[in-house]
Amino acid sequence: MNKIMVLGVSAGVGKSTFAKKLGNILKLNVCHLDTLFWKPGWVETPIHEFRMAQQQFIANNHQWIIEGNYSATYRTRANEADTIIYLELPLYVCLYRVIKRRLKNRGRTREDMGKGCPEKLDWKFIRFIVTTYHRRKRKMVHRLSEFQSMHPKNKVYVLKNKQEINMFLNNLSSSKQ
Repeated sequence: MNKIMVLGVSAGVGKSTFAKKLGNILKLNVCHLDTLFWKPGWVETPIHEFRMAQQQFIANNHQWIIEGNYSATYRTRANEADTIIYLELPLYVCLYRVIKRRLKNRGRTREDMGKGCPEKLDWKFIRFIVTTYHRRKRKMVHRLSEFQSMHPKNKVYVLKNKQEINMFLNNLSSSKQ
């Protein structure tokens, strides 16, 4: 595991938190795609600029963790990665965590978010989570299979609950000691 993509079924699944913990265990730089995509005031970065920022991060780090979904630039990362760790918690857990995150970080910008983008939550975002959750789940089965078939050494880990996530990190931490 030298070039790791952390993906998830939805916002609120825990990609950022997981990637930070994984980075600490493996002593690897973590890139949160939200920090590259969102400009101050929640302005989206043009796709070509966003892709170039990812390519630059990949070129400047021979080992890395990149956290975030962003389907439009998935190939940019997948072509270089050797591992995908996919988090798939239930929809109700993701929604609960998004609401909890909003309450906890009200008016503040998280470190895994673009500068000048204070935490927010609106019905449009909640509707996005609810309406894309099951479609993403189905799409990810194909995407993970395709990733493994790209190169025989590519690894995929699917973690579907908090216990599996904690066990994965604990086992990895124990093996690094």
